[in-house]
Amino acid sequence: MARCKGYAVPFGFPELTYGEAVSMAADTGKISGDAGPLLETVIDMLDELERPDGHFDCIQVAGTNGKTSTTRFTAAILRGEGLLTALYTSPQLVRYEERLEVDGAVVSPDEFAHGVSAAAEAGRRVNARRVSIGEPAYTITPFDLLTVAAMVVFAERCVDVAVLEVGMGGRWDATSATDPVAVVITGIGLDHTRILGDTLAQIAAEKAAVIKPGRFVVLGEGTHEPEVQRVMDERCAACGVTPWVSSHEVLSEPDGIGGAVSFSMRTARAAYSITMHKPSYQPQNAACAIALAEGYLGRVLDSDALERSIEACPIPGRFDVVRVDPLVLVDACHNPQSCENFVSALNEAQPMISDRPVLLIAALSDKDVRGIVDVLVPAFPRVIVAQTDSDRALPAAELAELVRVKLAELGRDEGDVLAVFGDVDSALGWATAGGQPLVAAGTITLAGEVAGLLRR
Repeated sequence: MARCKGYAVPFGFPELTYGEAVSMAADTGKISGDAGPLLETVIDMLDELERPDGHFDCIQVAGTNGKTSTTRFTAAILRGEGLLTALYTSPQLVRYEERLEVDGAVVSPDEFAHGVSAAAEAGRRVNARRVSIGEPAYTITPFDLLTVAAMVVFAERCVDVAVLEVGMGGRWDATSATDPVAVVITGIGLDHTRILGDTLAQIAAEKAAVIKPGRFVVLGEGTHEPEVQRVMDERCAACGVTPWVSSHEVLSEPDGIGGAVSFSMRTARAAYSITMHKPSYQPQNAACAIALAEGYLGRVLDSDALERSIEACPIPGRFDVVRVDPLVLVDACHNPQSCENFVSALNEAQPMISDRPVLLIAALSDKDVRGIVDVLVPAFPRVIVAQTDSDRALPAAELAELVRVKLAELGRDEGDVLAVFGDVDSALGWATAGGQPLVAAGTITLAGEVAGLLRR
């Protein structure tokens, strides 16, 4: 494991205020160009900063669903083992700095602004040099900027290890500009199909690109589909690595799936019992995190520390009670697969559909909205529809029509759609005025807006 060698940004730069940093993180147009978003953009920015990510170990978490939970569990476990651990996730629920944590705490607004300032100056310098030699300036995406900012903050905080959640895919993701010592792929589902491909095999290939020679590799339960497993096996074989294949029940023996090897079956089995008080979709995420942490450390985890770390690990936006009376529970499920996992957990918590709260649903237009509606609407007795403030939000009227069509297919009255709102604040106001319990689901932006409004 790496130990901090000390890091300072190698050049001077203007410090942005927190508000300026947030504005830049939301719109990097001031430092964007014509070359398009490329992995080389982040590599060159990190090189300009003299590789802050080289001052600590990186662990990368990829997959369609379960990435955030696995990232958080892994960071919590390593912190419980005595390492100064950083966490990088996306998107935020409420505030941008929530994406960056050190030692279990969100970084301060000033630290966030400082990291963005350094990253922005690195981008400006890289693009100025490219233009000077006749090359087009890079388009620096918000995720590029924030990934580089995180590396600066983590290096200056002298962390031992940073657990990085992939934003999308893996091959071209900004986190892949680092050199992780260990990676996990939690599972593969049909999401971001316009960018990653419209088959499981195509999407698996994009995510499997994080597997490279010399890296410790964990494959989660969601990679067991034959179409996906074939891609993973081929990639592992090409890179000369033997993966651990994890589930919440067992970490496979050497003759198991994909020729995987096991370090501690006892510890992997512990994932199920440790997560008894968490939603039913979490054991497989915990199992991935346990395998990842053990492989990185090269030893069995301390069982008492493991239990404390998992039990205390917060997972904001995942089966998250943001108000008790009346109840408001949010879940950031945002594709059919994650919605199915959420409903499965809901079935355990409240088997009777008629006794469940009203569903507050919103969706983004670039997602499989029909698939989300097909899973969520039958699981609730009544529905209200809202539109988030995302520029990708599906208009509430369009979503409401999809909900009514689904209700008709189920033989239910379209009157089960109680109200339609153009914004989330109005939907919450309606529910509060009537003392109406709610479950908010369908998109991460909905979970974030509800959490932000009720926890402010």
